[in-house]
Amino acid sequence: MKKILLILVLVTFPIKSFALFPKFDSDKLGIDSTKIIRYKGDFNIPFKANPNLDTLKYYMFKYNSDPESKPNQRIIKPSQKPYEFNSELKKFKFLNKEFSTKGIVSYLYYEKDKIIINEISPKDRLGELVNNKTKLRSNSMGKSLVSYILGHAICEGHIKSVDSSISDWPLMKNSLYENHKLIDLLNMASGDQAYVNDSFLLKNGKRSRDGIGVDNMSAKFLGMLFQKKKVGKKIYNYNQNNPNLILNYVLFKSKGSFQEILDKTFKEKAKIKNSVLFYKKGDPEEHGNADTMFYASRYDWLRIAKAVMDDYQNDTCVGKYLKEIYNRKIPKGAKEFEEEPGFNKTYSYGGQFHLDYPGIKNKVVFGMGGRGGQAVLIDMEDSRIIVINSIHYNKDRYKYNVKKLLINPIKKGEEAFK
Repeated sequence: MKKILLILVLVTFPIKSFALFPKFDSDKLGIDSTKIIRYKGDFNIPFKANPNLDTLKYYMFKYNSDPESKPNQRIIKPSQKPYEFNSELKKFKFLNKEFSTKGIVSYLYYEKDKIIINEISPKDRLGELVNNKTKLRSNSMGKSLVSYILGHAICEGHIKSVDSSISDWPLMKNSLYENHKLIDLLNMASGDQAYVNDSFLLKNGKRSRDGIGVDNMSAKFLGMLFQKKKVGKKIYNYNQNNPNLILNYVLFKSKGSFQEILDKTFKEKAKIKNSVLFYKKGDPEEHGNADTMFYASRYDWLRIAKAVMDDYQNDTCVGKYLKEIYNRKIPKGAKEFEEEPGFNKTYSYGGQFHLDYPGIKNKVVFGMGGRGGQAVLIDMEDSRIIVINSIHYNKDRYKYNVKKLLINPIKKGEEAFK
């Protein structure tokens, strides 16, 4: 096993890193290359870092520069009849202040069939690097999309229900995950807290400085890595393994129809205007090479969120699935609640969505969240949606105002912008 881990570190990780590093022309992008801080040992800006503007621009380019040109992807083509939004735009003065000092790239607020707030970072900030066609990186918001895809796979008859066991999957035989039901994986409650947390394997129950990342691991490798591991108590333990296994189980059960499920979800249901894509891992498909990293344009992020909301409101088959995962949510726990960044700070988790936001009572709000401050909040009952695309967030200089940008608009609607 140690030999396998060594191969993974030396081969798999660098391959993905090189694939994601585009050709960089600082002069063309108006960036002072002498001021760029390139953080070692991490593809992303570290959470605690307070980078300068040139560094922010560099990472914005690095994250989002033409992902469709890179190898190992699953591309979903645009709808022939994309959904077109109506607008009744208003100004949000506080947002201008946040744009000028934080890592926010784009902000969209939608309510009852209209876009009300529609802003991109100023040109002298990050706006030069984004437009309405730019594909913006999901980070962990892709986990929630995995759940939505699973709902479609169930409704198309590939999988029976969220209570289906993955014990029929040869790649998981004799592993910690072998006899788990999908609902365990959906709720991040698969009893793996002694071995993995977030994107890293643990050593003696704790994350070490040289902790090995799990983002690049195929389902087959995870099955090998977690052979004969003991299942712990099924409590909330946020990590990358669970959505990875869900998506690859859909790949396994769809028997060659995986692309059709993706097309059904995004092209037909969400009616995307631009192509969207998931990355693939470097392994063969039979090893479980589906990856949760997703890219979509700012308006397509809103289209996808609206599709989720429409399903819930119209009580479609997928809507019933969404209601079930909401009803079967679990508590995160006090420690987990305190440790999570503000935009993900909720009391509950269900079906790969953040649920029960502090300050929002008696509302069904589904939240997607991802590293860097990426956030989508969907108010299922009052038809309000917020989409924030952001490249950096921390508890210091880059902590944007969650209450004013996320909580209050969902709670108060347009009144929050006065």
